[in-house]
Amino acid sequence: MKTKILVFLLCSVYFAFTQVNAEIDSKKVIEEKELTAVEAAKSWVILVDEGKYNKSYLKAADYFKNAVTEEQWLQGMTATRNPLGKVLLRELKSKKYMTELPGAPDGEYVVIQFNTSFENKKSSVETITQMLEKDGTWKMSGYFIK
Repeated sequence: MKTKILVFLLCSVYFAFTQVNAEIDSKKVIEEKELTAVEAAKSWVILVDEGKYNKSYLKAADYFKNAVTEEQWLQGMTATRNPLGKVLLRELKSKKYMTELPGAPDGEYVVIQFNTSFENKKSSVETITQMLEKDGTWKMSGYFIK
């Protein structure tokens, strides 16, 4: 009887330990995806900062390019970003890995927010939604300034 109890306790501890390790591994994978997506977003937004709206469009996710024409993107960026002036400061505010977003297909996303200060707008929040493409790269699928 003591042996059965001991075996049961050992199995319980083993399964609890395995569960904790799986959760830790899952969190590490998500953190790595978030960091990779943030780095991709930083590279992408530099194109926007430099006024290279055509290149920023070409580097966007296919999903985005199917929803927004290049002409719409150029007009929107010219109207939105040009009046703000140069970026003075951009700091990461938050990043969140998600598999569902309203109005978008299920997939892998990281919603990133930066506190950004422009020449003509001292306090704003830029939101860049990164989408994992089929080729394994993170690309912009949404960009908003508030």
